[in-house]
Amino acid sequence: MTWAYFRPGGVIDAGARLNPDGTIAEWEFHNYNSGPSGLQTPYEVGSKKEHQHQSKSPLRQSSYRGLAATANHFARECYMDELAHSIQMDPLEFRLKNAKNERLRNVIQAAADKFGWKSRKKTLGRGFGISAGFEKGGYVAACAEISVTHGAVKVVRVVEAFECGAVVNPEHLANQVEGAVAMGLGGAMFEQIDFADNKIITNKLSHYRVPRFADMPVIESVLLDRKDIVSAGAGETPIVGIAPAVGNAIFDATGQRIRSLPMAPKGLPAGAGSSSSMANGG
Repeated sequence: MTWAYFRPGGVIDAGARLNPDGTIAEWEFHNYNSGPSGLQTPYEVGSKKEHQHQSKSPLRQSSYRGLAATANHFARECYMDELAHSIQMDPLEFRLKNAKNERLRNVIQAAADKFGWKSRKKTLGRGFGISAGFEKGGYVAACAEISVTHGAVKVVRVVEAFECGAVVNPEHLANQVEGAVAMGLGGAMFEQIDFADNKIITNKLSHYRVPRFADMPVIESVLLDRKDIVSAGAGETPIVGIAPAVGNAIFDATGQRIRSLPMAPKGLPAGAGSSSSMANGG
């Protein structure tokens, strides 16, 4: 735990300007340190500036499943929800309005239909979130339902739709999608390295919080089979959808916008959502 490299930490700044009809007129997105994977928005925008900025890290750092796409999707998809909220538009409708790519629209619609997004009912302590994205030849969308009890967040249900071209082995592909959701839940909610006095204090596996059986939601996968498209890999892309979907569900339930990962390692922090930047901590 103290010798190996870490997933790169990073800070992500996002900004946008909307047209009166809810389409995105201008888009700006900057990633500092954590990497360029998944940096480019899959949505249609009028003009955009998207940059990855190198920086010197005091820690050894290297790859993580999905590379920087996990951080970039978390920041972008949470910000997409913020934009939708700013004009009082449903997060699903806002995404569909700005998604011109057929494959992206298909996974968004498939996840929302299976989840029952339009028939969801808001109740106290329950929240619903949605996210979508593209990476390494695959398109993904996720819907999440969470509950919050005395600050403790429980992910109750996740529906994830995935399309990576022609499906060769449906059972194996479903395992990849559902395994990615389980793994991504750790990075979204719990997993972190703590430091004190220039030392790593998370120095043994028993101090490192990973998802447990009790943390697992009901996971439903929707596989879109495109026989007309060459198959792409499925080992990484499905992980990028879970964190922003859960983050958006937390906001829906509590009104707190959490902009750093992990979001609730010891329950929801007091005053979460006060920063204007999206941060990803390894």
